[in-house]
Amino acid sequence: MDETVKVAESEITLEALREADEALRLPVAADPISYPIETKVPDARQQTPAVGQRATRPDGRLHGLGQTKYIDDLSFPGMIHAKIKRAGIAHARIKSVDVSEAAKMPGVLATLVGAEIPVNSFGPSLQDQPVLASDIVYHAGDGVAAVAAVTEQLAADALEKITVEYEPMTPIFDPIEAMRDDAPKVHDPDSNIYATKVIKKGDVDKAFADADHIFEDTFTTQMVEHVPMEPHATIADWDGNGRLTLWSSLGRITLGRADIARTLELPYNRIRIIGTVVGGNFGGKNEITQEPILGLLSKKTGRPVKGVYSREDEFISSTTRHPFIMEYKTGINSDGRIVARKVRLVCDGGAYCSWSETTLGKACILSAGPYNIDNLHVEAFAVYTNKTMTGAMRGFGAPQVCFAYESHMDDMAKELGIDPLEIRMLNAFEENAASPTGQVLQSVVVKDSLQIAAERFGWKD
Repeated sequence: MDETVKVAESEITLEALREADEALRLPVAADPISYPIETKVPDARQQTPAVGQRATRPDGRLHGLGQTKYIDDLSFPGMIHAKIKRAGIAHARIKSVDVSEAAKMPGVLATLVGAEIPVNSFGPSLQDQPVLASDIVYHAGDGVAAVAAVTEQLAADALEKITVEYEPMTPIFDPIEAMRDDAPKVHDPDSNIYATKVIKKGDVDKAFADADHIFEDTFTTQMVEHVPMEPHATIADWDGNGRLTLWSSLGRITLGRADIARTLELPYNRIRIIGTVVGGNFGGKNEITQEPILGLLSKKTGRPVKGVYSREDEFISSTTRHPFIMEYKTGINSDGRIVARKVRLVCDGGAYCSWSETTLGKACILSAGPYNIDNLHVEAFAVYTNKTMTGAMRGFGAPQVCFAYESHMDDMAKELGIDPLEIRMLNAFEENAASPTGQVLQSVVVKDSLQIAAERFGWKD
C-alpha cells in the first residue's frame, strides 16, 4: 500500500497525519484538586490592598468615545414608538376614556387603556399602583391611556386626540392634614396612614424630668427628583410564541420581572429582560413603569415598541425622594451629655406606597443618630397624599434624619456654649455600643472619623 497521500501538491505520510490527529485530541481531564475550606478572615480594621488604588472602569473607553449604547440608541426592524397620556389632575374619578380619534390617525397602530391590563396593579410592598388608571386618578402624573405610532412625534400628537372625562374628587396634599380622621381619603376609606414604626428604649419620661435642659425643634425636607441623564426607557418585543423580551434601563431586573409577570399574567419563563447600560438610576429605576404597557402594545401590533420618557414625564410621573417632617425633643445635661430623645417622623409617601415602608423603617432606626442615648422613643408614620409618588433614592430615609439630628446637635451646642465637635465626641458610639434596636455594634469608627476630619479640616485652628 502506498504510504503517502498527495495534499495540495505536497506529499504527507499517513504516519504524519496520524500524529496530527492525535495532537488535536482533547486532553484527558486532570484529577480534581482539593482546596482547604478554611478561609482567613482579616481583621476588621485591616486595610485591603485595593483601598487607595486606581480602578479601571471596563466601560470607560466607550463612554469617553461616545460609543456606549443606551436604549435610545437601539433600533430594530419594524420598531414603533409609544407615548403615555397623563391625567393632569390630582384626584378624580374617570368617567370615560375615548381613544377613537387617536386610533384613526394615519401612522397610529394601537391604543391601550387601563381596562385592557390583565392585572392592573403593582408595587414592591403594596400593589396599590395601577399600570394605567382605569377608575380613579391618584395624582397628576398617572397614565390614563397609551398609543403606539410609527414615529415618536406622531405618538405624541396622538395623545392630544385622546379625551378623558373626569369627576373631580377632593385632593389632599399636606401629610399632617392627611393624618386627620376627617381628611379626604386617598386609598383606604379608614385612614391615609398605611405604615407605622415604633422604637422604645429606657424610660423617656423620667429621663426628661431629670435632664438639665430640653430642646425641641421641627425639621423638614422636600421632594427631590433623581433627574437621571437618561430618562426611563424600554423596548418591548412580544413574539409569535407568546414570549416577551424587554430591553430596559430597569435597575432591579428580578423584582421588575416578577411585577411584569403578575400584571400580564405571564409565567416567568416567558419574560426575558435584557439590562442595558443605565444612564443614571440613583434608585429611581428600581421598579417598573411602562414595561407592561409597551409589552401589550407590542402584542397588539406584532412589532417592537420603544418608549422613552420625556423630561416632563420624569418630573410628574417618576418617583422622588420622600419628604419628611421630623419633630425632635432632646433632654441634655449641662455638660452636653444626651439623656433622652423623642422623635416623631411623618413621611409623605405621595400617591402610592412604593418603597415607603422600607424607607420609614430605616429612617426610624437611624433617627437617633450615631449617639449613645439610653432613653429613646421614636414613632414614625407613612402617609398617602395626592402628590407625585415617592420611592427609592440613595439612602432610603437616612439623609433626611441625618439633616435633622445633626442640625439639632449644632443648635444645642450653640445654646449650651459647647464646641460642636466636643458635644459629638461626648455622645458618639464606641466599640460594643448598642443601636436603638439593641444591635451590638462592632468596628465603630465614629470618634476616629470625627477626629481625623477635624485634624484635616483644621477645626481647632
